[in-house]
Amino acid sequence: MKKTSINIKGRLLNISKPLVMGIVNLTDDSFFDGGKYNNLDSAIKRCEQLLEEKADILDLGACSTRPGAIFVSKDEEIARLVPVIKKIKKIYPQSIISVDTCWTDVVNAVVSEGADIINDISGGQFDDKMFEAVAQNSIPYILMHTLTTPDKMQNNIHYDNLILDICHYFSQRIEQLYALGVKDIILDLGFGFGKTVENNYELLKRQKEFQVFDLPILTGISRKSMIYKPLGITPQESLCLTSCLNTIALLNGADILRVHDVIEARQCIELVTLYNR
Repeated sequence: MKKTSINIKGRLLNISKPLVMGIVNLTDDSFFDGGKYNNLDSAIKRCEQLLEEKADILDLGACSTRPGAIFVSKDEEIARLVPVIKKIKKIYPQSIISVDTCWTDVVNAVVSEGADIINDISGGQFDDKMFEAVAQNSIPYILMHTLTTPDKMQNNIHYDNLILDICHYFSQRIEQLYALGVKDIILDLGFGFGKTVENNYELLKRQKEFQVFDLPILTGISRKSMIYKPLGITPQESLCLTSCLNTIALLNGADILRVHDVIEARQCIELVTLYNR
């Protein structure tokens, strides 16, 4: 039976109705808003804005993972993340903070300061202690699919069978996580991570097939190149098209939308909820 809640440090987060995860990029070079929130004051204002817009989860990232990006050091990630987490938890103690990282050192640092969820684009591929760190910290884990590191992930993309290959990837890692005692796993199909435009749309169309794992599905397609490149527009011009695809994602089983634009994502959820009654 599919999970309908996530355990956040003893507090159950209901996911029977889809949730909105608001993106907070603490980076200089993210593809859409890199550099806008790379100091403490602007980052806090961004978090406050998203919470006022009723984001259910804040997703903080301190290292860009756009195609071609190079990792910053773990120390730099921690230095960017910790002050924001500490301040937000002081002002909004009930807020739920997800941290986008691939490294156990960062996991241990941010969880000790109040982070609630780990969002790992690597699916444990880049740090072989990641799953153990998640288990030891008793924290929910977003397991994403990617082929390799961001600097290489769009090179030589190949699948024998897109859906079966990704299902195999998930099944192996879910088994490892369960064996270590991780109880709350969320799946992210990794739109744009080692995928062609055609791969992305096939995944979106067939997203419901991943409900076979009985785990929540997070969809992160906000303003991505799968939207703006085929249409010859910019990320800044892609909000209404993001809403269009988020609606399709919800109809195809998305439980969490990871977005730059919380109000519009929440509107999509409200209308799809009405449609599904």
